[in-house]
Amino acid sequence: MAPTSLSKSELLEQEVQALDANLTQISLRLLARRHLLATAESCTGGMIAAACTDLSGSSQWFERGFVTYSNEAKAEMLGVTPGLIEQHGAVSEPVARAMADGALAHSRAQVSLAVTGVAGPTGGTEAKPVGTVWFAWCVGGETHSEMQHFAGDRAAVRTATLRYALKRLLSLLPA
Repeated sequence: MAPTSLSKSELLEQEVQALDANLTQISLRLLARRHLLATAESCTGGMIAAACTDLSGSSQWFERGFVTYSNEAKAEMLGVTPGLIEQHGAVSEPVARAMADGALAHSRAQVSLAVTGVAGPTGGTEAKPVGTVWFAWCVGGETHSEMQHFAGDRAAVRTATLRYALKRLLSLLPA
């Protein structure tokens, strides 16, 4: 029996279904605790907020999204200190954590997620190559952070960032 291979459209459909399932679970967990979510996005430019608000009824659990692409926006909208960015760079753990904390401080949300990375194709360095993304999540009064490296072009890095941010958020939210 020959292995079955899926077409590109079938693979895409499976990916969309998995993302929708994660978002549904996130929404149920937030609603159960009467918590709101805020996002702080740099390299994804609002893709995470858009995915959240694609779900009908998201106004009950999605509070707001900050698109802070520039360093100035990170400082003005989220309160990230310019010195932190100067010392560590915009794509760093301290900045991702400050973005997540700032999203909570500048919203009514109890849960936040933040992403900052190098989507490419330009902007990468030896220390922070294209595909480097720092994530931070504030859940239950605790800030979690981690870095991932994603392969592919700009669209692939941004899409992988979206998927990973939501998948990891789901794992951090109490069931």
